[in-house]
Amino acid sequence: MTSPIRSAPQEAAVLRADPAAPILLFDSGVGGLTVLEEVRKVLPEAPVIYAADTAGLPYGSKTEAQIAARVSGLLGRMTERFHPRLVCIACNTASTIALGMVRDVLEVPIVGTVPAIKPAAAMTRTGVIGLLGTEATIRQAYVDRLEQEFAAEKLLLRYGAPSLVEAAEAKLRGEPVDCAAITDAAETLRAMPGGDRIDTVVLACTHFPLLDAELSRAFGPGVQFVHGAHGIARQIARLTAGQEWSRQAPDLALFTGLGDVPKAYGEMLTHYGLGRIERF
Repeated sequence: MTSPIRSAPQEAAVLRADPAAPILLFDSGVGGLTVLEEVRKVLPEAPVIYAADTAGLPYGSKTEAQIAARVSGLLGRMTERFHPRLVCIACNTASTIALGMVRDVLEVPIVGTVPAIKPAAAMTRTGVIGLLGTEATIRQAYVDRLEQEFAAEKLLLRYGAPSLVEAAEAKLRGEPVDCAAITDAAETLRAMPGGDRIDTVVLACTHFPLLDAELSRAFGPGVQFVHGAHGIARQIARLTAGQEWSRQAPDLALFTGLGDVPKAYGEMLTHYGLGRIERF
């Protein structure tokens, strides 16, 4: 699963949380709902604000400087307004690029995500691992270090697939999914030297588990997928263990940018327990 990242010195601060203080989950779009779903299972009473930076989507095609400035700026303003007890950056791209800067500006515990290379290396039988992420994620030095530390004796094949983010967003809106993009991602990894032996694929974007069924068909039998929603939820539960929770209003979904939220989004958000929608 994707490895959660946290800031150890901040753990003590979370113990003083107001019972009504929410968990703030942040993603570039709706991919982080895969994390919210798991958080609901372990912390059903926890008030949640889900923030989607749809005005900045997609992150994968932006520069590191643009992502770091945007994420730290938005989370700084959101934290000042909503006073969360914990912030989860439910986005691999934002975490691998902006986490350090965010920790410099926020004074709350932070849980981030990184590609699940370590568990994938333990799971693979053939020694060949595929990694699907955004273009920004797969080129990060952080990913290089994870590969060197945990998969030095494996073959890690990376592919940046921004079109999968768009496909996942479309699926949750109830629109047709671009199956050609999914097939292309699988075939591109398979065509790399050694790619015919891939038996484990790291889904290094929280959007991608939303396409689990489509990816399974594209890769065929015998391929297992690894993502981090379960582990992230467990980490959030550990950091908030023993705290009181008080949901005083329906949980909130925030969207950046202008315009109305599509009706299909509203239906999907209700499914994930987000009873209010606002623009930020």
